[in-house]
Amino acid sequence: MFNRLMKMALGLAVPVALMAASPALAEIREQQLKFAAANNKGHPQVMGMEKFAELVKEKSGGKIEVKLFPGGVLGGDVQTVSALQGGVIEMTVLNAGILAGNVKQFGAVDLPFLFNNGEEADQVMDGAFGTSLANLLPDTGLVGLGYWELGFRNLTNNRHPVTKLEDIKGLKIRTIQSPIPIELFNNLGANAVPLPYTELYTALETGTVDGQENPAANILNAKFYEVQKYMTVTRHQYNPQIVLVSKKFWDGLNDEEKAVLQASATEARDYQRQASREFDAKAIADIKATGMEVNELSPEETQKLRDAVKPMIEKFSVEIGADTVAALFKELQTLRGQ
Repeated sequence: MFNRLMKMALGLAVPVALMAASPALAEIREQQLKFAAANNKGHPQVMGMEKFAELVKEKSGGKIEVKLFPGGVLGGDVQTVSALQGGVIEMTVLNAGILAGNVKQFGAVDLPFLFNNGEEADQVMDGAFGTSLANLLPDTGLVGLGYWELGFRNLTNNRHPVTKLEDIKGLKIRTIQSPIPIELFNNLGANAVPLPYTELYTALETGTVDGQENPAANILNAKFYEVQKYMTVTRHQYNPQIVLVSKKFWDGLNDEEKAVLQASATEARDYQRQASREFDAKAIADIKATGMEVNELSPEETQKLRDAVKPMIEKFSVEIGADTVAALFKELQTLRGQ
């Protein structure tokens, strides 16, 4: 009798335990979402997207499928943001500073020579400052799930080696479609030409522009070394990337589905940042191996660049919002123990 009761109890306990273990999965619906980005397969940005898709599949019990569209096949960054706002595309990841056109405060992360290293950027973007920016997005039809990394940008061109500030003068340099990078290169004496990333290789190949500026990972991944002769390690700007979801799509999700996407974006963030930093560490050696001439700026020349852009930082601080910029610099000073 006792054995029979035990069997009955165990028989009841197993289904109850299974139900308790996965109540959230029962609430998750079968669905598919499009995740677009500008970089090509093999780039750390796309590696992060692949990790995210894998995690979403795992955490949703295979119910949510993330379809990846790298390489700008669904359009450039600015175009993709509009598609998210309209609910045509569900997700993207792009340079956070590009959102300055939607929320002016995002311009703060585009300020030149802001972060000393990636870890410092992580603390700022994952902390109160990055959160305060993300909180401004829903009013524009976007939802931020966290910050990934593109990294520190460097200069390339096809005209001559750049080893000092004066060498930048007169170069036609493609920049991202955002006010600060445009003014940054105009301040350094170049002629800034804003273009979508998807058009950049052709613009370099045809001589529409002399050069461009991107992290080493992009220079390698997009094969800019095929159409550029000279690279200078300037590290003039750090790009945090932001993972975005269409608010129209997000508002249609239940709490369990939102939790899956958020947890996956956070977990993929740590993987993506590590991949980005490992890629960057070896990318310059790989670029040199292609035959490109790579130069490093001396500390004195780097300081000249910093001095040249100081008036621009003051000007944009007013446009971005003095409170926003003050909060950013205060957080940086606290991190540095100043």
